[in-house]
Amino acid sequence: MRIVLVGPPGAGKGTQAAFLAKNLAIPHVATGDLFRANISQGTPLGQKAQEYMRAGQLVPDEVTIGMAKSRLEEPDAAAGFLLDGFPRNIAQAQALDGYLDETGQKLDAVLDLEVPEDEVVKRIAGRRICRNDSSHVFHVEYSPAKTEGVCDVCGGELYQREDDREETVRKRLEVYHSETEPIIDHYKAQGLVTTISALGAVSEVTERAMRALERD
Repeated sequence: MRIVLVGPPGAGKGTQAAFLAKNLAIPHVATGDLFRANISQGTPLGQKAQEYMRAGQLVPDEVTIGMAKSRLEEPDAAAGFLLDGFPRNIAQAQALDGYLDETGQKLDAVLDLEVPEDEVVKRIAGRRICRNDSSHVFHVEYSPAKTEGVCDVCGGELYQREDDREETVRKRLEVYHSETEPIIDHYKAQGLVTTISALGAVSEVTERAMRALERD
């Protein structure tokens, strides 16, 4: 299957993408992984991306599109893929449409993970990260530390990242609404979109997504 996963920050796209890709035996293609791989391998696209990032500028669509196309040409993606974080805007969606047309492929489904905005803010703004080890993650409401401000695992200080502050989260949501949300209508016009509630346990959301894909 060829799937695009869409949803606002805090919807759990990365978690769901990993579970769905494993269940469907297709590669999980995440934008962040594409950037890290290209930069660490020193590819021409990775070098271009790094130049823009070092200058504090947004990486142009053509660089991101180039990375995605290159990844989709790898053998493991021949039978299908799950895209997470790409396409991020209409220009990228149109480029993906063109690439799939040229290569005789088509998308099977676009899964839209839906979460109320206040829940997104609560999920992200409540995160607390250990200064000693960023893999130790807590949440003030959903998975609080036994002692406030202290990591259960190593005793390190827990802090709130700048990106997780409420004002930053709301700005990220504004960007999502203006740039990424329009691709949902783009794909609705092609009859590809299924909207899924991303509330509840991770396993429940995965089950909803798998049921939606079976219907498709």
